[in-house]
Amino acid sequence: MNLPPAHRQDDHAFAGLDLLSSAVLLLDGQLRILHCNPAAENLFAVSQRACLGQPLAQLLGTPSTLIAALENALANRWSYTGHDIVVARDNTEPVHLDCTVSPIEAGAASLLLEFRPIDQQLRVVREEHEAVQQRATQELIRNLAHEIKNPLGGIRGSAQLLDRELAGMENAAALREYTEVIIHEADRLQDLLHRLLSSHRAMQPAQINIHEILERVRRLIHAEFPGVRVRRDYDTSLPDLTGDREQLIQAILNIARNAAQAMQGEGEIVTRTRAIRQVTLAKKRYRLALELQIIDNGPGIPAEIRDRIFYPLVSGRQGGTGLGLALAQSFVQHHHGSIEVESAPGRTCFTLRLPLKNEKDKSA
Repeated sequence: MNLPPAHRQDDHAFAGLDLLSSAVLLLDGQLRILHCNPAAENLFAVSQRACLGQPLAQLLGTPSTLIAALENALANRWSYTGHDIVVARDNTEPVHLDCTVSPIEAGAASLLLEFRPIDQQLRVVREEHEAVQQRATQELIRNLAHEIKNPLGGIRGSAQLLDRELAGMENAAALREYTEVIIHEADRLQDLLHRLLSSHRAMQPAQINIHEILERVRRLIHAEFPGVRVRRDYDTSLPDLTGDREQLIQAILNIARNAAQAMQGEGEIVTRTRAIRQVTLAKKRYRLALELQIIDNGPGIPAEIRDRIFYPLVSGRQGGTGLGLALAQSFVQHHHGSIEVESAPGRTCFTLRLPLKNEKDKSA
């Protein structure tokens, strides 16, 4: 777009804004966009070239509180901070933002707008709460598992001795059915306890290609659920990450297997990998991270357990143990990552984010 001479700004004049992690727009007196920093391009999914010189309303719509604040800032040179401003964009979910409006005098620029997504702030708080809850729950489960493990071994051993004693008795076959049930159920509970305690295994970090792990999971799902199609959507330019191969395989396999079981062995799972930049994970800022999405077209997670789906022993499936997702969350947290889920009938998406670089820009 050809801008009037008064609106042609030297790009170097605003270079400092491009280093900020918060989204910043500069406006002229007619509320036209003079500059859009990279964080704003990411937030509003638009390039600076496309929005330069355009009215702000074309980018954000016309939130009444924000428009009033902008007009007031121009008229009275007052700053303004608005909370929970809803911006609706075409074909996307509405975005909830906090916005600070500051009058400035920098060439043709009259207003500086700084935006902070509320969902990002809430996500950090939610991740902190979930991490605390997860640690407390794991400690409780671990203590219970240890308390149960020893007497369970005694029950199984006694059942084996009783089974041997029955060998020479009349009605031995009928009675041994009961001892076999005791032994079988004791073995099943011991396997459950082993899985409860396995999340405390020390990590064995190494350089890992995430797509090799996804291909391993894909083969396992195909072998167990031939009617489930696993479709790839990979960014093959992603670098290796540092992690525990077995833990990551188990975490991803648990999610994919849950999806296949929820679809009753018929449906599609999509595994999608992307790079994301300037992301906060476990209260630390990373320049580069992996975003892995596992998407299925199953019935969705029941609403009554959606907020508790990562808790141990919570399952939406008849006969489920409720351990798979709890272990997946634990393993992801071991890697300083995050895991979250969005679910509705016909689409459930688990999103895992894992750091790809060790260096941190700053603490969150």
